[in-house]
Amino acid sequence: MKIVTIDDFCDIYFKMKQKGFNFIFSKLNPIGKLRTKNTFNQNKIYASEWYIIPQIRERWNKLICGNKNVPYEDFLMQEIFAKKINLRLLSLGSGTCKRELKFASYPNFGEITCVDFAQTKLNEAKEIAKSENLNNIHFVCDDIYTYLQKQTDYFDVVLFNSSLHHFKNVNHFIQNQISGILKDEGYLIINEYVGKNRIQYPPGQIKAINQALQLIPDKYKKIYGTNITKKKFYGLGLLRMMIADPSECIDSINILPAIHNNFKTVIERPVGGNLLFCALKNISHNFVSLDTENEEILNTLFAFEDDYLKENPSDFIFGVYEKPQKSW
Repeated sequence: MKIVTIDDFCDIYFKMKQKGFNFIFSKLNPIGKLRTKNTFNQNKIYASEWYIIPQIRERWNKLICGNKNVPYEDFLMQEIFAKKINLRLLSLGSGTCKRELKFASYPNFGEITCVDFAQTKLNEAKEIAKSENLNNIHFVCDDIYTYLQKQTDYFDVVLFNSSLHHFKNVNHFIQNQISGILKDEGYLIINEYVGKNRIQYPPGQIKAINQALQLIPDKYKKIYGTNITKKKFYGLGLLRMMIADPSECIDSINILPAIHNNFKTVIERPVGGNLLFCALKNISHNFVSLDTENEEILNTLFAFEDDYLKENPSDFIFGVYEKPQKSW
């Protein structure tokens, strides 16, 4: 575990160039919860993260659904929810609500509730729902723990899309709160980082990330908003992780054990990210528009990570789990 790394200082500089001084100053708030809230309440700011690459999203689709052109919402409608009606779905930490808005377009869902404490994101999603006449979805700006205290045995589906890794004491949270608001035989769906807490990678993984980085020619390693070439990944320092967002990956390593202890596994698909997540950080914009050369680079990176995953558990998982029926 590293307290501070070279990457920490570099990232502060890059964030300042990309997002401005106000974003950096917001991280100095002494109240950790407010620092977390500010992270997710930002207006749209372009960032060069791996998820902006279309081929990355197609890779996820292929690994989850078996078809690069099928997102997991459509896959779930075909495989799990096709014959179900009047479903009640709760999304916790919903952010932009992109997935939830897609679910709302299906008549199978009678009620979709999106809960987040980032009002800006919810307002944007609310406008989209209004423009598309989606009347079965509504948005709640609230602390999630406070909201859950008001619910019990009500929902058919609970969704965490890149949000469960922000919750502490995951086993207690899953066992005593999430299980309690789900009906018997209800579904828990996750699309999550489940790797090391605080993204504190072991030396072997950092070495493999740097090997992946060396597969990328320098002209495709220009860091977004700068003229600097990304040469090496040093790891993420614990201090910066806690300052930037105290909730980030706070108990991520216990997500899968907690779910497996309390739910029946229906679908569980590894989607990698062990190497690509950090190798492509801040340089992903170089792969948004493809030509023959950079598409081949991506394919090489995908193959390299696939080889790594043969010997190592995936850091990102898509899963569908069922709450067991009570036995009396």
